[in-house]
Amino acid sequence: MELTMTAPQLSAFLAREFPQVADDFVIEEVSEQRLTVRLKVEERHLRPGGTVSGPSIFALADVAIYLAVLARVGPKALAVTTNCAIDFMRKPAAGADLIAEARMLKLGRVLAVGDVLIRSEGVEAPVARASLTYSIPPDKA
Repeated sequence: MELTMTAPQLSAFLAREFPQVADDFVIEEVSEQRLTVRLKVEERHLRPGGTVSGPSIFALADVAIYLAVLARVGPKALAVTTNCAIDFMRKPAAGADLIAEARMLKLGRVLAVGDVLIRSEGVEAPVARASLTYSIPPDKA
């Protein structure tokens, strides 16, 4: 499916609809095959021990698929997560941003299914892998 939103359009949408978290994320690439987004890791994202918290990693995976869906269907703010499974595989590198690469596996009229691989910047081994399903709201007639 062809892209309907570019990285700047997605960034503007995120800033308008989710200003409380928009500054945490940088959209680095949008293509028909994948979307890459960075979590700018700051102290508020850390848990005791100085590693990135699970909820912050989940947020990155969720935002990555959300943006990948919107890049294809357009600015539908009410698209929502209906399922998520996430595997936390290793501790993120200290002081590094996290990079998520999202792929759409299926995009239907009502549901979108995708997966996300999350790595620490500069490290090849993945930190986490997630599979998410999104519900796409119907167009208003």
